[in-house]
Amino acid sequence: MENNFADEVPTKIKIKKTYEIYESYLTVIMQNIEGILQKNIKLSSQPTYKARIKSFSSYYKKLLRIKPHEAAQSDRLVSLTDMIGIRIICTFLEDLSVVLDELKPLFEIKEIERKGASQSFNEFGYESIHLLVGIPPVCVPGTDTFPDMELPPDAVCEIQIRTILQDAWAEVEHELIYKSEFSPFDLPLRRKLASMNASLSLADIIFQEIRDYQKKLQGEMEERRKSFYEKADDLDSIKPEVEYSESEKIERITPYVKGTIDDMLLDAIHAHNEGDLEKAVKIYTQIIESKPEPDNVVLSVIHKHRGMAYFARSEYEKSLDDFKASAELDPHNFRSLYYEGIVFSILKENKKAIECFTESLQLNEYQSHAFFRRAMAYYDEKEYQKSMQDITAAQKLGLNNDACTTLHKKLMIQFDMNM
Repeated sequence: MENNFADEVPTKIKIKKTYEIYESYLTVIMQNIEGILQKNIKLSSQPTYKARIKSFSSYYKKLLRIKPHEAAQSDRLVSLTDMIGIRIICTFLEDLSVVLDELKPLFEIKEIERKGASQSFNEFGYESIHLLVGIPPVCVPGTDTFPDMELPPDAVCEIQIRTILQDAWAEVEHELIYKSEFSPFDLPLRRKLASMNASLSLADIIFQEIRDYQKKLQGEMEERRKSFYEKADDLDSIKPEVEYSESEKIERITPYVKGTIDDMLLDAIHAHNEGDLEKAVKIYTQIIESKPEPDNVVLSVIHKHRGMAYFARSEYEKSLDDFKASAELDPHNFRSLYYEGIVFSILKENKKAIECFTESLQLNEYQSHAFFRRAMAYYDEKEYQKSMQDITAAQKLGLNNDACTTLHKKLMIQFDMNM
């Protein structure tokens, strides 16, 4: 009986020697898989990656626990599901499902597990999405580099998808619980761990809510900016400055704090976009009169939005007052100066428009539309050489719409006439 048992005991020295032979081979495979991920995973906030080959110590312990007989009898590497591990660490909860969808076409998915999804609120295990994927043949190095190497047929790579906070908790939990012989059975300590886990989970949820809020606000602002440019273009009888793709309808979301300035601003911009300009102006005015803290940047933004609302109502003098106030409150606000220049252009006060466009370009010299607008103003003032310089700058910066082409042709005619 003792001899039979000895035959079933894996020889650690032999297993270690085999493992060390394969270690660099597996490392190359891991790096190739990570390269595929970095090339194909596309998020607005790119994830970070952690990759590792399981250490021999961890490998041997797990081998004794789950595959001792196979390890004792095999002369080749015995594969474990987590020998190659890559972690994709995302910023927001919404990124997790995006990454999962982008992974599916890239690999043969063997298994998907959502760790922690079934835990009750008083448990403190980490949450994570774990995938087991087949090793793509393209990731396996050739025999010219690794002769006599053969990948086990059941070899897989474990890919984990987590948020930053989920990963932080998992790292701490691994040290406190998984790697320790002592587990916190004491009730007060378990409660503390559960509370900490809940706090991190709540933080993830709040971060996502704020992210959703920002997306909603940004969507409303883009619609508002689009309507502003469209009116300016109609009054100037030129083509729209920017080609807008038809954006998806953004559903109304519940603001994370009702009654805050952010919430009021979102309501105002939404009303603005829906054509309820009276309501929009009223809310903008309420925010301005509340003198929001901590600095003038917030007031600058609100004045800019109210100025655009006044512009939509054809109240150009009020619009100018707000754009001027916005630029004074925030000396770096090149857009308010640009909008001010547009209003002066509409009022045919070209010299003042040129001054505003020039100030705006001094703050940000890569504004193709500001060059274009100033070129138009110069043309109306019969300063054709300056107009040509500006239209050329606008085109170099990528603005090549029909209005640019038309103005360029007009300038060429003027140059031909004066030669």
